[in-house]
Order: sequence, then structure tokens, then C-alpha cells
Amino acid sequence: MRLQALPAATIIPLMSFLRFLMLLSLVVWLGGLIFLAFVEAPTVFSSGLLPTRQMAGSIVGRSLDLLHSMAIVSGIVFLIASLLYSRMATGNARPLAGRHLVMVLMLLLTVISQFAISPKLHAIRAEAGVIDNLALDNPLRREFDRLHAWSEKFEEAVLLLGLVALYTTAQALGRQ
Repeated sequence: MRLQALPAATIIPLMSFLRFLMLLSLVVWLGGLIFLAFVEAPTVFSSGLLPTRQMAGSIVGRSLDLLHSMAIVSGIVFLIASLLYSRMATGNARPLAGRHLVMVLMLLLTVISQFAISPKLHAIRAEAGVIDNLALDNPLRREFDRLHAWSEKFEEAVLLLGLVALYTTAQALGRQ
């Protein structure tokens, strides 16, 4: 069945639901990133809250792994809903629309962080024990610090791209 053949009484609620899914996926992803970066990490690393920085790092690391899973699902939901919405609104899915390209880049960075960077950080922590006890010139410490810096850069980039995705999505939904 062609999308144009659907009655307006069916299309309008479906388009509203697709807009809802697009916005919900962005809220879940960006809200999770903002919470992790500006609330959870500073809180658990604040002095006196937990007995060790190692424990704080374990909490944030596990939270980041869970956030990445949520982000990947959110990104896929966003892309499917947005492509369908564009197809219904304009007759063209617009796979190269800015919001779609930004979302693909966000997903790519998240997948790299989750499946390339995070496992290496976890492996170094398992091998080295308490990272703060390693000398600054220790090869494991240097590698951990290097990967940690990349992890932070990836998350910052995803957050900034997510804000761009939110803006371009709001802009596109306002036009249609």
C-alpha cells in the first residue's frame, strides 16, 4: 500500500506519533549525556562521597556503557521515525537531510566509544588495578589517560552534535 493512499485520519495521528518518537529519542539520548556529564560524574568524583576514585570510575564507566546502549537504540529509533516522517510529509525520505547525517555521525562516535574505547579502558583497569596508584609515566597509566581523553572528546562531540540534531529537527518539524 502506498503512503499517499492512506486516509488523512490515519496519516495525521501516525505523523504525530513519529514526531513524538523523534523527540523522545533525542530527549533520552541528550538527557542521559547531560545527566552523566554534569550531575553523576561530578557527584561521584566529589571528595568524601565514595571511599575511592576507583569506585567512582567504576560507577561512571558502567553508567556510560548503559547510556551507550540507550543511545544506540535511541539513534536507530530516531532515524527510522525521521525517515518515515520525511517520506510521509514530502514524498521523499531525505536520507541525506542534515538531521539524518548528524544522527549517523552521533551513532558512529557512540559505537566506536562503546566497542573500541570502553573495552580497552575496562581491560586496563582490570590489569592495572587502581589507576591512581600507577606512576604517571607508567605505560598502562599513559594509555588509560590517552583513551580516557578520547572517550571524553567523543562524548563532548556527541553532545554538541545532539544539540545540532535537536535544532535541525525542530526546524524541520516547524516547516512541515
